[in-house]
Amino acid sequence: STVSAELVYFSPPLDGSRPFTSINADAKTGQRANNWVPEVHTVEIENVRGKESNYALDTAGFQYHTRPSKHATFSDDEEIRGEYYPESIELIKEVTGASKVVLFDHTVRRHRPGSTETNESKRQPVAQVHVDQTPDSATARVHRHLPAAEAEKLVKKRFQIVNLWRPISHPAIDYPLALCDYRTVDVQKDLVPVTLVYPDREGETYGVKFNPSHRWKYKKDMKQDEVVLIKCYDSAKGVAVFTPHTGFKDPSAPGGAPLRESIELRALVFYE
Repeated sequence: STVSAELVYFSPPLDGSRPFTSINADAKTGQRANNWVPEVHTVEIENVRGKESNYALDTAGFQYHTRPSKHATFSDDEEIRGEYYPESIELIKEVTGASKVVLFDHTVRRHRPGSTETNESKRQPVAQVHVDQTPDSATARVHRHLPAAEAEKLVKKRFQIVNLWRPISHPAIDYPLALCDYRTVDVQKDLVPVTLVYPDREGETYGVKFNPSHRWKYKKDMKQDEVVLIKCYDSAKGVAVFTPHTGFKDPSAPGGAPLRESIELRALVFYE
């Protein structure tokens, strides 16, 4: 079954300047400053529940898995790091066959329509088609989070950045996650690097331009024991390198469905 839904794509700044987005919202407006143009398109998004095995990290760029989490509260960052990180490292290793996994951060998102993102603790679902990393920013991440000598060695072999996304407290009915099959992306034409402005440094993500060839997928009503691994970067050739993704308003969700709450972990994934 498919739903028709509006997705917000990227369009470059009209004046030709370098696109940027600020990571933190303005305290007064609650908006994150940027200079590019959002472009809304209505697309078909297919519910792949029951057909999950057609989508794998190296082909589509994402992969579904079922694994209950031992950690259940997701309210305290230290507890998340102490309890949820270790079990998630094991899960990512198991699914990918990686030899080493380093989790470098996490975001808990709670959908609160009308409220503003004034700080890190009030993150909303992202309603914009994007890819979290570019090759440059992915390599910079390894150097940022690991000792210099080790990072030098690790980036010479295959490495990935993978997000592990999970609904928390109740199924993700109201604002699920849509994923674009990598096989339908024109890597040369669809992506534009966007500078991510932090208070103390710059990162880089990809904005994604609309392409009618894109094929969008979601797993309807994902439960708390269901996860999706989202590839953000892969240094290997001949495989899916990333998958564009976005939160979206599911028009088939019943009125009054509980508002989406989710956690995503970001992992550096290394192979011997």
